[in-house]
Order: sequence, then C-alpha cells, then structure tokens
Amino acid sequence: MMPARRGGAPDLHVGEHITLCSPYVTSHARPFLRVISMLTAALCIGACASSSPRPATTRAESVLPGALSVDPAVPLPVAHQHWLDSTLATLTLRERVGQMVMIWVLGDFTNAREPGFLKIVEQVQRDGVGGLVMSLGSPIEVAAKVNYLQGRAKVPLLVGSDVEPGLGRLEGGFFSQTYPSAGSATVLPSNMAIGATGRVEDAFEAGRITGIEARAVGIHVAFSPDVDVNNNPSNPVINVRSFGEDPQAVSRMAAAFVTGVQRAGAAATAKHFPGHGDTDTDSHLGLPVIQVARSRMDSVELVPFSAAIRAGAAAVMTAHIALPRAYGDSTPATLSSRILQGLLRDTLGFRGTTFTDAMTMEGLRKTYGVEESVVRAVEAGNDVLLMPIDVTQAIDAVVHAVESGRIKASRIEESVRRILSLKLRTGAIANPIVSLDALRDSVATPAHLAVANSIAQRAVTLIRDSASLVPIAKSASVLLLTYAPDAEVAAGVPLAAEMRVQNRKVRSIRLSTHANSAELDSLATIASLVDRVVVYSYT
Repeated sequence: MMPARRGGAPDLHVGEHITLCSPYVTSHARPFLRVISMLTAALCIGACASSSPRPATTRAESVLPGALSVDPAVPLPVAHQHWLDSTLATLTLRERVGQMVMIWVLGDFTNAREPGFLKIVEQVQRDGVGGLVMSLGSPIEVAAKVNYLQGRAKVPLLVGSDVEPGLGRLEGGFFSQTYPSAGSATVLPSNMAIGATGRVEDAFEAGRITGIEARAVGIHVAFSPDVDVNNNPSNPVINVRSFGEDPQAVSRMAAAFVTGVQRAGAAATAKHFPGHGDTDTDSHLGLPVIQVARSRMDSVELVPFSAAIRAGAAAVMTAHIALPRAYGDSTPATLSSRILQGLLRDTLGFRGTTFTDAMTMEGLRKTYGVEESVVRAVEAGNDVLLMPIDVTQAIDAVVHAVESGRIKASRIEESVRRILSLKLRTGAIANPIVSLDALRDSVATPAHLAVANSIAQRAVTLIRDSASLVPIAKSASVLLLTYAPDAEVAAGVPLAAEMRVQNRKVRSIRLSTHANSAELDSLATIASLVDRVVVYSYT
C-alpha cells in the first residue's frame, strides 16, 4: 500500500467511464443557500465554565477572525487553539465523555412540552451530549429544532446527518421525487449514478451542494460519501450507495466529493471503514463477516479511504463488520484498536475525527450490551459514539471505565480535542444558530436543481440494445411496469411523469413483489396490446 499523502483538490478531469446496470437516479432536486463565512464569533471562555447553560447566542462575546480549513491536517490558528485548551479545562470528566455522544433527533415539528422532546432537551442540558444526528424533517423544521437545542447547550452542539444522496434525504426523498413542487431540499442522484457518469466534476458538484445545504440548516457533518467498493452484487445495504466496483474509479469520485463538501465549510465523512462492500449481510440486522486477506484489502477496500484521507476528509465512520481472515478474530471493526488505531491512524495517517456507525445496529447489539459496546468502542479509538441506546447509561459506563482505570483519562482528552477542533473548523462554535429567513429565501435555487438534473441525465446507462428498441417512438403505445416492494411508494413515479411528457400513450401499472398468477396473467394480456413494455425494477 502506498503511504497516505496530503494534497490539494483532486484533478477534476473526466474520469474513466463505469458501466453500471440501471443506477437509481432522481431528477428532481431542491437546494439551499451558499455558506458565505464560517467564523465570525466564538464562545466566551467564562460562559463555557458556567455551571448552568446559557443560549449559544449570548456566548459570542469574543471574536476569532478568519475562516478555518476543515482539513484536520491544517493546524488551528493560535487564538482558536487557546479557546480549545481553555474550554477543555472547564469540562469535568463526565462533561468530556458527554461531548463524545451524539443523539438521534427527528427533524419534524415538536411541541416544546412533548415528552419525547423534553427527554432530548434533558440529554442536551443534563447529560451534556456533544451533538445531534438529525433525521426526517423539512429544511425549516430541521433548522428551527437545531436552533432551539443549540440555545440550550453549554458547548455548542456538533450536528450531523446521513445526507446521502443530498439534503433531501432528511425528508426520505419521497415528496421531492413524487411532488417536485413540494419544497424539498435537493435530492441528488445516488453515488452509483454519479459513478456511472464517469465525471469527477459531478462528484465534486454533488459534494459541494451537499455541504452548502447542510450548513444552511445547521448541519456541520455530512455522513457521506460512502466510499465502499461495491464488489459484491448481493450486498443488501451498500449497492447504489457506492460509486462503483472499480477501486481506482471510486477513489477519484470519493476525493472529489470530499473536496466539494469541505469547500462549502462542512465536514465530509468517508464510510464505512475499513470497507463494507463485499458482504451479503446488512449490519443493521446482523454482523457481516468479510472473508478477505489483508493484502486484498490493500488493493481494493482501503484504496478509496486512502484517497479520501489524502483529499483532507475531516471524518471517518467505522463499520460494524468482522474481518477474521485479515485480523484472526471476529471482533467488529468498530471495536478493534488494531483496525482503528493500527490501520486507520498509524498506517493510513488519518488525523481527523472518527465516528462509530449507529450503536443501535444489530451488528453490535446481538453480542454486546449498551455499556460494554460503548466502552470497547472508546478503547478501540473512536471519538464519537453515535446514537447509543441509553445515553445516560452509556456516558456513565465510560466515566466508570476511566475512574476504574480501564480507560486512561488521556484517551478521553484525545477525542474531546478532536471534537472541539471539528466544532471550530465547521463553524459550530462561531455560528451555532442559523437564519431561518435566509434559509427560506435560498431553498430550491435553479442552479442546484439544474446540477442534480444534469447529473441524473448523464447517469442513464444503456447496457445493450440488440433489438434496437431505444429510443421509443413518440407514436408508440407504452406500458410502464414498475416492479417494487409495497413500501417503496415513490418508485417509478418520476419516470412515469417524465414518460408522459414525452408520450401521451403511456399506461403505468405497479406490480407488487407478492403478485399472484392471476395478476401476472392479466398483465400479460395488457402487455400484448401495446407496442413497447418498459420495466422499472426497484428491489
């Protein structure tokens, strides 16, 4: 393996074309505003030392001038390092451990006295959690909830979200795909679709739009890109989330996407380390076991991670996977210091922040309890624990491990320094509150919409056409058959709408994966009466 090297932006020239079967693409998009500056003010050190939290907006009492690089290899300016040192000194052991925890928050509207929301507020104020993982809500609702919780944190919160593909992921993608005028954030084409274009320019633009829109709603960390090499066609959890099956092509796309995200002032997260592509098990449901040798990892799985690190990726997310051939046991990578410290930091030279994948996933839960899993994750070298099942119990378990001597206090300080540094670099400290007025004025800009549409158009890949059936004549009668699970209600809807624009003789029928023989016979009769049958498969 070549040693990891730091460099500037990747070469944004057209890359090698990748032929992929039917990449899932979305042509409807909705955007936000461009973040103009990252740092205009910072927390007053005295406020950080206060025993009772005050709203973040009242703590901007001193100015730390200048925007910061998100790249963890770039040193912090002296003034920012002084803030970090002074703030760290005010935190108790339990508060330091709290900084290492991020909790899941639904982004929809919630009354301030709703019991579930009160529990979240309590976790921010009493447990002192370091951050939020936002999910499912409109841009305005997400931003308003983030602002509310930021105002109740002693140290401003680091906010992350699984924004793949694009910020439209927060709404599940349904409304933006089905009702283009509904006012969603941008839903970008999937990574597989971006990879199918063969253009690193498209990966860069997708990353840049993701970063701009994330920062606009108060999200600092994009849990993307997925840089797994999709070398197992039976993979149930990665598939279209990957840029493709060629490690070198995935590397080029990953580096460009990382550069785009971070040029917008957000942190990019390369995931799922050390590579989740070669498995047929979903780690949400069990522990995938990847039977590959260490030498194979050097030439396949690790290549895109090395490229992302050289591009300056601020964060890496670990995978709940076992690698018995490479490491001799079935310890999940998330809990392995040999993988996180030995491989990621020592061999690949990563200097940024590590995030676990969700601690609620069955890949860990089936073997380890709440307390043991979080303690082992910290021992292994993780900086941030994502969404532990019981927040108070998780924090208490790590505190007890330090007090009993199992974990050194210096191990906790290492992580908290990286977390506070990331908060400074992404503007979480300087600008924890975002403007809802500016956000509303900037949603759905034509420029972002045009980029998402153009990527989707370039992503369409014709594998073969031996019978010369494409393009379909406008005068032809067409049956569009959508084959998809019942729960995927948006599958095929955008395609049907676009086909009707091109041809008025389109009949759309949805076929369930549970269709019986009578339904299939009826469908065969209908198909015999049209000129062309188009099958859209979403499984």
